[in-house]
Amino acid sequence: MHQYKLISRKGEGTFSEVLKAQSLKTGNYVAIKCMKTHFNSVEQVNQLREIQALRKLSAHPNIIKLIEILYDEPTGRLALVFELMDINMYELIKDRKTYLPQNKVKHHMYQLFKAIEAMHRKGIFHRDIKPENILLTGDLVKLADLGSCKGTSAQHPYTEYISTRWYRSPECLMTDGYYDEKMDIWGAGCVMFEILTLVPLFPGKNELDMIHRIHNILGTPSQKVLDRLKSHATHMEFNFPAKAGTGIEKLLPHVSADCIDLLKQMLTYDSEKRITAEQVLQHEYFKEVLETDRQKDFQSTLSSMRPSPSFKQLQQNMSHDSDKLSTITDKTPYQQQAAVVKKPKKLKNANYTLNKFPSLNVNLKVEGIFKQSHFNDTSTEEEGEKGSILPPLKNQPSTIQLETKFSLNQSFKKKDESKKLASTVVKSTVYNPPLYKKAQKMSMIQPQDYFIIGKKAN
Repeated sequence: MHQYKLISRKGEGTFSEVLKAQSLKTGNYVAIKCMKTHFNSVEQVNQLREIQALRKLSAHPNIIKLIEILYDEPTGRLALVFELMDINMYELIKDRKTYLPQNKVKHHMYQLFKAIEAMHRKGIFHRDIKPENILLTGDLVKLADLGSCKGTSAQHPYTEYISTRWYRSPECLMTDGYYDEKMDIWGAGCVMFEILTLVPLFPGKNELDMIHRIHNILGTPSQKVLDRLKSHATHMEFNFPAKAGTGIEKLLPHVSADCIDLLKQMLTYDSEKRITAEQVLQHEYFKEVLETDRQKDFQSTLSSMRPSPSFKQLQQNMSHDSDKLSTITDKTPYQQQAAVVKKPKKLKNANYTLNKFPSLNVNLKVEGIFKQSHFNDTSTEEEGEKGSILPPLKNQPSTIQLETKFSLNQSFKKKDESKKLASTVVKSTVYNPPLYKKAQKMSMIQPQDYFIIGKKAN
């Protein structure tokens, strides 16, 4: 801790307290989470689920970044140093008198679900989604406090009283620890409602009061759902009176129909029918945000593609040599012929005919330039190994198109590699399909990120 100057106390929980501090080395402000529990060894520290999860997820832009771990073995004290955020979601809304702009709520929730989806994809669920654990700096949202996280492959039952009560899902409230990652979706739905209305959705005083409040709004579930929950419960009576529920939409007259629909799918009583994090991001409510996010990712990818001098020389050589080839039908500059190959999406309306493969148009992306390429679907063929030419098509005509793969942004350490690439030219067709076996023996540069369509010149 001598590396940091302590400034103030940010908050305190059951197992830790959070301090604001400044690094004496860099001058940057950080948040230090000081654990109240003492640890006996470095191995015990490394076994902490929070540390293991952060090592897997800390690089995600919407999950809090772990800077370093401070462990003093003689005393057993442990502190985790995080990036410092300005405010949490509860602090953002607690004193507001007017609703947040709908567009801002949408962007905040989109970022939260990107974090949740990343966790679930990595086999981890948070188990304590609430406004206090959602941090902001400006419009940037990050999910924090992974101290309660759990692996999705762990065996039931789990700890019963894990999530903060107001954001605890019905299966977590009613069973003896038989819940899964869908509880994060329920908690996020409660958070979304609270951000939209500035008041909590189910502020129950205890577990039973929570269930009654849920039934008052959502209604009682079917007997089949109740029986399934009851089979894993020993601490609660299930003699609930049947209720229809008032419905969420009556509490949100100021939001869009898409927003209501998404909330209903997140706050579905039956966890088996509850929407997943991946499905949430694809919902119509986030359509505009998702498209903007994709465009930003594309522009970021383009800006990171900065060719080296040897690569520029390669471009000039290839463009010059391609003009001399009689088999080239499209004599556009190299930048337009080189193309990042995007894997074809699943065909929806393909016209299948006897002994023929369906045709498919695919967008080939090159530094912002789009070019259409027409080829046959080869989904029934096994893919060639990386670095080799793809296998020939079934029922192919007298000419076929081969793909030579190599990295566009690879750094070349050997002098002869740039020469080898410089002799590579774009060639649209190759005659005599049996050349495939011969072509497999060619010396290929292993692909890293990007491919181009072409063939190594003889």
